[in-house]
Amino acid sequence: MSRAAPLSDALHGCTIVIAVDRRAGELTAALERHGAVVRRAPALTIVPHIDDEALLERTRELIADPPDVVVATTGVGFRGWVDAAVEADLFDGLSEVLSGARLIARGPKARGAIQQAGFTADWVAESETAAELGEYLVAQGIAGARIAVQHHGSGADGLDELFTAHGADVVSLTVYRWGPPPDPELVRRSVLQTGDGEVDAVLFTSAPGAAQWLAEADEAGVLERIRRRAATGRLLLAAVGPITASPLLEADLTVLQAERGRLGSLVRGVVTYFGGGAAPVRVTAAGPLQVRSGGVLLGGRFIALSRTGVNVLGALFDAAGGVVSRADLLDVLPGSGRNDHAVEMAVARVREALGAGVVQTVIKRGYRLHTDD
Repeated sequence: MSRAAPLSDALHGCTIVIAVDRRAGELTAALERHGAVVRRAPALTIVPHIDDEALLERTRELIADPPDVVVATTGVGFRGWVDAAVEADLFDGLSEVLSGARLIARGPKARGAIQQAGFTADWVAESETAAELGEYLVAQGIAGARIAVQHHGSGADGLDELFTAHGADVVSLTVYRWGPPPDPELVRRSVLQTGDGEVDAVLFTSAPGAAQWLAEADEAGVLERIRRRAATGRLLLAAVGPITASPLLEADLTVLQAERGRLGSLVRGVVTYFGGGAAPVRVTAAGPLQVRSGGVLLGGRFIALSRTGVNVLGALFDAAGGVVSRADLLDVLPGSGRNDHAVEMAVARVREALGAGVVQTVIKRGYRLHTDD
């Protein structure tokens, strides 16, 4: 089967980590069509509850005693609930339950899952937060109401307690939960590579996944380096919506939040960031310069560089025309055998690739990027 034709080269030279389990193939294909090299490093897995008797028992309870309100907190969770009912030959009864209840969705993805199942959401929390959803129902008056709440895999979101405190009879359903990463070493490698500048962007589609990836970065001792890289803009951390972004923001990280919480919007945000001029650029005599993990974009043309070349040029780029000493460049050279001669050779190779005038020697001080400013 042939691969889809490329859409653009906006991500040429970019290495992107997707800390995603669900729909990873779809996201990978979309990014690769814009020229990216994609590395999958799911920080968690989704463990379905298809055979979970507790879920099926709660469903039977709702069929026997239908709820007034059904709250869908996630699209994948709502679809999983429907799938579980089909597997257990309970779908006809669940369909009657859903047809007779008010359907409340925590965001567009949950609404989409409701529609896919053949129903219509009566109200949608556009902010995709449990807080907005809870405030809405409480304001409507829920004393004495029977409310079924489908939860997401990260555990409690406070809705059960909130509704119970306001006099509702709550039936709680957990349709999937989060399990350990399929390959912990892959996750660890991804955080180390991100801290070392070998990654241009990391994408997240769930808050638990983002939190776990950050925990791995902290344990590996590279979280502060990742924070500094994200602050400069040379590392893009991107999340689907405010819920997913929350662990990153709490860790004081700069985050791009995709509009409307869609994977397509996430991809467009990444493409626009690197291909639309939002990523950091230095203006040189040879044209605008943007550093990527696989090389540089210079005057609109991509030039591949070695890991050493990217590290050296990245240090000069971050200095924004300031002088970088040989000692400081030694610190960014990978591997062993680092000395002044190695620095000179690395700079010489960068000059050969980019052309004269981009990197200047400052006698007895070091090197600088020759920027127009």
